[in-house]
Amino acid sequence: MKFLLRWLLDLLLRFTRSLDLPMLTAILVLMVIGLMTQYSASNESVRGVVMQGSFYVVGLGALWVTSRIPMHLLKQATPALFVLSLVPMVLVLFIGGGKYGNHWIKLGFFNVQPAELCKLSLPMMLAWHFDRYRLPPRFLVLLGGVAIIALPVGLTLLQRDLGTAVLILATGVFVLFLAGTSWWWWGAAGVLGGGGFALAKLAPIEWLSFLRPYQQDRILTFRNPDNDPMGAGWNILQSQIAIGGGGMTGKGWGQGTQSHLNYLPEHTTDFAFSVLSEDFGWVGVMVALLLYLFLIGRCLWVAADSRDGYARLLAGAIGLSLFVYVLVNGGMISGLLPVVGVPMPLLSYGGTSAVTILLGFGVVMALRTHRPVHR
Repeated sequence: MKFLLRWLLDLLLRFTRSLDLPMLTAILVLMVIGLMTQYSASNESVRGVVMQGSFYVVGLGALWVTSRIPMHLLKQATPALFVLSLVPMVLVLFIGGGKYGNHWIKLGFFNVQPAELCKLSLPMMLAWHFDRYRLPPRFLVLLGGVAIIALPVGLTLLQRDLGTAVLILATGVFVLFLAGTSWWWWGAAGVLGGGGFALAKLAPIEWLSFLRPYQQDRILTFRNPDNDPMGAGWNILQSQIAIGGGGMTGKGWGQGTQSHLNYLPEHTTDFAFSVLSEDFGWVGVMVALLLYLFLIGRCLWVAADSRDGYARLLAGAIGLSLFVYVLVNGGMISGLLPVVGVPMPLLSYGGTSAVTILLGFGVVMALRTHRPVHR
């Protein structure tokens, strides 16, 4: 009996040796919160919870497999993986579908959003690119990185998916920042970003004629949702009612009125965090945000502790990208940012998003486990 227990313990240790247990614990807790939110948001539909749970299982399997891959193999495979991720990005332009553009590829009983894959493959490719040169990068090396970023961002814009394109751009920009790009670049980027925000907030809508009509509606709603409370402003106003209605401790699991009475749109996807806020209040929101903060900090700790340039850039970019996803979705549902259709990581319903995020965490665990001794 002792031999059997010792054998089982040894097998368990071998199985989990590549996993970062603190990070995995935070991920599992977020998954539980996500399933509870989906159950409430879908009017207690078991089918939606089972589907999301199956996505989690696939993602956790991918996380475990990825965490066991030696870092030098990940680095060698990075260019090929980046090219492979661009193939469905091109295919979706011809065979894809979506409400506002060609975003999704239908594969039987589920859909795949190819742009989600680039959120991971792009920082991997940039980390591989900059790791080949001395940092901080010279101008020509930096231009090469910008060209790499332009490929997936441009393909995503062709799909008419501005929100996802901005997020992919952000993942690339974080690698540029971590690579030690000169501060004057960031000063110029800050001026451009501030100018873009001011343009969206203050400029006459006629100046934004290059945007599609639904995008112009989102800009106008961002400026003042009360202008059209029964039309374009409905989403944000109902989301704000749900967030405020939760108070400190919430109305209780499954007791939220905004989602159950179908006032809140997209309550299982983009506005799932509003459902969480209404059900569990500020306490539930703080628990979720603290878990996200821990995961971001853990990724940055792995980056700081790494002795390899590729690992430092990639782990740091994955952590900062998670920060942007949470920031954009939180700002969107509260009316601080325009509606861009960005899900909350591991809480919103979606298979491609969940699997990609878990793959990213698996990469971070692989970087922590298989640390080479150079640079």
